[in-house]
Amino acid sequence: MQNELTQKSTLRGFVIGASVSAIVLISFFAGAWADRVFVVKPVDYFAGRRAGTISDNPSDFSSKLGALMQSGGNVSVADVAEVASESVVTVSIKTRQQVMQNPLRGLLDFNFRQEMPEVKEVQQDIGTGFVVDGSGLIVTNKHVVSDATAQYKIIDKNNKEYEVKNIYRDPSTDMAILKIEGATLSPMQLGDSDKIRVGEPVIAIGTALGDFRHTVTTGVISGLGRGITAFGGMAGTEELENVIQTDAAINPGNSGGPLLNAKGEVIGVNVAVSSNAQNIGFALPINVIKNSVQNFNQTGQFDRPFFGVRYRLISREAALANEVPQGAYIQDVIAGSSAEDAGLKVGDILTKVDGKQLKDDLNLAEIINTKKVGDTIKITYWRDGDTIEKSVTLRKAE
Repeated sequence: MQNELTQKSTLRGFVIGASVSAIVLISFFAGAWADRVFVVKPVDYFAGRRAGTISDNPSDFSSKLGALMQSGGNVSVADVAEVASESVVTVSIKTRQQVMQNPLRGLLDFNFRQEMPEVKEVQQDIGTGFVVDGSGLIVTNKHVVSDATAQYKIIDKNNKEYEVKNIYRDPSTDMAILKIEGATLSPMQLGDSDKIRVGEPVIAIGTALGDFRHTVTTGVISGLGRGITAFGGMAGTEELENVIQTDAAINPGNSGGPLLNAKGEVIGVNVAVSSNAQNIGFALPINVIKNSVQNFNQTGQFDRPFFGVRYRLISREAALANEVPQGAYIQDVIAGSSAEDAGLKVGDILTKVDGKQLKDDLNLAEIINTKKVGDTIKITYWRDGDTIEKSVTLRKAE
């Protein structure tokens, strides 16, 4: 009797094992077949996800890119770039320059008469932008349009030119909004830069080197929350906090162009490239830009709060090693700013704003960007072992 039970148990185990093996084999071959024929993975299907596809729930399908996303099929880099390029524009500057008609003429003239230069209007591509509103609003970098005396033009994918009627320069970040008229360009879909992760694929589009319009490059997000010192041209030097680092090729002329995720959403605005290394570029997070655009739409101008400090964030490890609190180490205080009103000085460490601890994943710029002009904030800072609390009203950036 005992042997009979043992044999039945063994037989039952064999049948169960064979059944499981059969299911695994069927799933394997069915999965491989489905991958080739339908480009849908059974595991992904049952899990409610589809790898390599556009988002099932995009926020806006009014544009061609939105319609492409709504299709739900596999979308390649080429698909995204082709559609997105319709909303990417080249920024061109028109200046008056002295031009020699024939630089060799004076050398060949035996009378040694000096050839006088002729003043001509010269147009040159200098940067990139992208459409954010169907009424003709275009986002670019402030340093791209820093010359207040120059005339600027916008050139679309079909080489049609538009005069820039107005320029609104954001005083607190490297961003500007250009206004054109008579254009019927589709706005780009803006993503959420708070949800991006290191390692995600990205696409950059721009006028590389000021010569090659609609150049497309690809890469990944290499880092987040970077702090850099950007300089160049008439814009001078500017401290940029919380920027996105990418290895997608970003060259001079790409400034102001969009950095896209795999869904074709703008997650950043290309702003700078490292001059001392390869494959290191930076972009402003799109959420900062969205706040500026929303503020502009409401007021018609940039009325953003300006706290008025330059700082470097002290990490938790550095704070422990130096026996100081974690926070923002103040490197400079702008005269006449809210920070000066609060009594901040160089060498202080700002630790909290409205009770929120400043740390690696929450810096001062992020908190100030959520405030409005006239808001009162409570700050906590450390000075020579003492903790000080102050309330201060945020001023408009001048």
